[in-house]
Amino acid sequence: MKVKPAAEIVAFLAPIAEEVGVEIVDAEWDMRRRALTVFIDKEGGVDLVTCEVFHRAIDGPLDELDPTFGAAYTLNCSSPGLDRPFKTEQDFLRHIGEKIEVHLYAPFDGAKYFEGELLSFSDGVIKLNAAQGEKEIPFGKCSKVCLLIEV
Repeated sequence: MKVKPAAEIVAFLAPIAEEVGVEIVDAEWDMRRRALTVFIDKEGGVDLVTCEVFHRAIDGPLDELDPTFGAAYTLNCSSPGLDRPFKTEQDFLRHIGEKIEVHLYAPFDGAKYFEGELLSFSDGVIKLNAAQGEKEIPFGKCSKVCLLIEV
C-alpha cells in the first residue's frame, strides 16, 4: 500500500490539533495492519474522551488529504504512553526538571545507562543530574531516552 509520509500528515493535522488543544507528538504507519496511529499529548495527559474528540476532528480532513491514495486504512488516536521514547527537542523541553532514563548504544563515561533529573537539552546534548554527577550526553549516542517510571 502506498502512503504519504507521517511527517506530511503531522504537518497537515497540526492546525487541527492546536484547535482541539492537543499536540501531535508522533504518527506512524503499521503497514501490516494498514493502520495510521496519531499520538497526541496535552498538559495533564490524554484520556479516552480527548482521543475521541481529536479522532472526530481529523477524520474528515484526512479523507480530503487521502494519505493512502484511495486505499482503505484504519485511523487510531492514542496517548504516547508514559514510556514513549523522546524523539524531538520539544519532548525534552516538555520534561525539564523531571527524572528520565537514558539508554546508550555503547558505554559513555563507563556506563550504558543513566537516570536522573533532566536539566536541559540544547544543540543535541542532554544535560542530566545523575547519581554519578552532572552528565552531558550527546543524543546521537542514545538508543532510548524516556521518563523514569518509579514504582
